[in-house]
Amino acid sequence: MNMTETSKQLKRRRNWKKPASFIAFVGPAFLAFVAIVLIPFFNGIYYSFTDWNGVTGQLNVVGWDNYQRILFEDEQFRASFWITTKYTIVAVVLTNIVGFLLALLLTMNIKTRNILRTVFFMPNLIGGLILGFIWQFIYVKGFESIGALTGWSLFELPWLGDAQTAFWGIVIVAIWQGGGYVMVIYIAALQNVPTDLLEAAKIDGANRLKMLRHITLPMIMPSITICLFLTISWSFKVFDTNLSLTNGGPFKSTEMLALNIYTESFVNNNYGLGSAKAVIFFLVVAAITVTQVYLTKKREVEA
Repeated sequence: MNMTETSKQLKRRRNWKKPASFIAFVGPAFLAFVAIVLIPFFNGIYYSFTDWNGVTGQLNVVGWDNYQRILFEDEQFRASFWITTKYTIVAVVLTNIVGFLLALLLTMNIKTRNILRTVFFMPNLIGGLILGFIWQFIYVKGFESIGALTGWSLFELPWLGDAQTAFWGIVIVAIWQGGGYVMVIYIAALQNVPTDLLEAAKIDGANRLKMLRHITLPMIMPSITICLFLTISWSFKVFDTNLSLTNGGPFKSTEMLALNIYTESFVNNNYGLGSAKAVIFFLVVAAITVTQVYLTKKREVEA
């Protein structure tokens, strides 16, 4: 009887320790998540149905008026949405192509590949605002000096003073910053492709392009899923480089959604309207990223 009672007590202690350990380790992180993410998120949804200006304590519930104004009256929001969509498509495609090509290059037998990997990854360590100001100096002063010395028309363009060139200026910075990050993910994926499959395909007479298309790409689809998800979310949420490079100019021709929401909320003091824009922004980005993950997950294969 004593042995049975002792074993029951030990079981009860173990069963009690499991939730206690879970709370001890997960509890602080969960509380931080609730305080930093969940509460502001639901507060933002509530404020989107009000006319709060973000400064005073007075606010009135206006229902769906903010959403109707955004969808049917706010032309600048629609313009920002179109610019952001165009930027996202271009930046996602080019960033992934550049990152993948760099990964292919740096998985070859090159003596300096470790140094080159570090060099290409380093731009990702620079903060967005600082990066934007650095490239602003390059576009305005650096390119002007190179153009004066060489006479090349490419460097004499008004890179941040014209709508088209300013758009491509932001895209170039995005590729320069994000290409090295996705390169690291692609390198890890390429190194895990089974060599016996590649050797067998080579023996069967497959060239490099066929092996890339029929073996390498299907085998690294999980990494492609991750890289597409990251670059889509980065591109849609771009704010710091947009602010520091062009501040939405010239004449709001490069004002993307995150900057439009910031301006509406904190410059125009229309916090309720800005919150409604943020909710719409969240729903659109969530729908696109979930769809992307679903479609690319279906193309993944087992190693």
